[in-house]
Amino acid sequence: MQCKSTCNRNTLAPLSSRPSSEATPCSLHLPSPPNVIPLHKAGEEVRVQAVVLDQRGYGLSLRQGTVVQERCQGASSGTDFEVPDSFQALLREFVAAFQENMAEFITHKVASLCLQVALEVLHRKLPDTCAELCSSVIGYLSSRNPAAGSSPLLVFLKDPTSSRVLDKVLEVSERRVLRALYRQHFRGQLRALAGHGVANFTLQRLIGAASPKLLGKVLAELGPGLEEVLAQGHAGVATALLGACRRCGASQREALQLLMEAFHCWEPPARRAACVPLFASLLPYEVYYATGQEQEAQPPPVEQPDSPPALASVSLHGSLLLQHLLHFADPSPVLRSLAALPFRDLVTLACSPAGSHVYDALLASPSVPRKSRRKVLGRLQGHYGTLACSKHGSRVLDAIWSRATLPAKRQIAQELAEQEPTLRNDPFGHHLVRNFALTHFLKRRRDWDRHQEAETKRRELFAEILED
Repeated sequence: MQCKSTCNRNTLAPLSSRPSSEATPCSLHLPSPPNVIPLHKAGEEVRVQAVVLDQRGYGLSLRQGTVVQERCQGASSGTDFEVPDSFQALLREFVAAFQENMAEFITHKVASLCLQVALEVLHRKLPDTCAELCSSVIGYLSSRNPAAGSSPLLVFLKDPTSSRVLDKVLEVSERRVLRALYRQHFRGQLRALAGHGVANFTLQRLIGAASPKLLGKVLAELGPGLEEVLAQGHAGVATALLGACRRCGASQREALQLLMEAFHCWEPPARRAACVPLFASLLPYEVYYATGQEQEAQPPPVEQPDSPPALASVSLHGSLLLQHLLHFADPSPVLRSLAALPFRDLVTLACSPAGSHVYDALLASPSVPRKSRRKVLGRLQGHYGTLACSKHGSRVLDAIWSRATLPAKRQIAQELAEQEPTLRNDPFGHHLVRNFALTHFLKRRRDWDRHQEAETKRRELFAEILED
């Protein structure tokens, strides 16, 4: 159930506490016998073990989840293989059946799954036929009972079944088709669609497939209403916008400014250093620093308090926002905010299931300067033991170790060696004792140094080979 409320810049309720429509996809395991699909011409059968559902209740998503297929002979294979030529003839027969019975395949909860999979297969094997089927789907939906002054397609965007089909149509369509769809059906309706509990998913697909030029138009229309979209719990729309900016390498500065304005940390400029905890927790500035309704009569503070509140939790979409921003061409605003975080918040971020992936982006992004990366990671010194005893923090520490120089590894090992007995008995720490060879570090330092130098040279050699 979506929370619908008006948005007030000074009294915005905590975004992370609102119900979100972007739940993590889950797998529904089906009983085996009814789901065996006979492929007689290939002489074997494929058993569908799982389908992926989203918040709309059903729907196959090959991009967001996994469909596990296992051959009945017992040998599993995840590689592509060439099917017999007769299968392509069958595909064309399926297309004819879809076109003859379009109403049933679009609106039926189960039959629509067949149409979605067919579009994915046709996109890979018969692109021209896929474009023809997409045109048939759009033509059918556009001709149904048009409402006065609006596109009939918008009605189907708000339907849980039909919207899933439109998701797939947007994913497999060419750029010119997407431009036509935006011009004829989406333009002027983006903010309303972003606020709808079902239609916002399809809007995310449009954003994810948009060209740089189309993305600029979408951002110009949707950006001023981003705060209201976040207040309604649809943070996936903001994530899709930043992901598209990252993919296209366009409109990145504008997107960052709009996002900061939505969280009330663009003006005054001193607030920009607080953007990371705001994004991570999906809370606007006044709520995070508790300067909202209680102090409406007073002017808002220009700078953060001397003792800012501790980062309590990191949301999934907050983490995704930060990961995209760290891969922007200019990640300096986020890097400055990370470097200004108290060490306790950096540790909380590293030990969070979602927040730990922010460090993955920090380590992997080619646009992050080495000096800025070292400055942020250096703030963790003195807290390696805490990270090592955390499920997710230990993974972050392992990733830092794999990219560290030999002096940095010595520094990490020296700090952890002092806690070696505790780490050895910890369910997560004992893995790092082994991976970092702390016993050798304590008892055979020269051997440890030689081993680490060899590992560094081997990693550099493989990196050169991969670059070539």
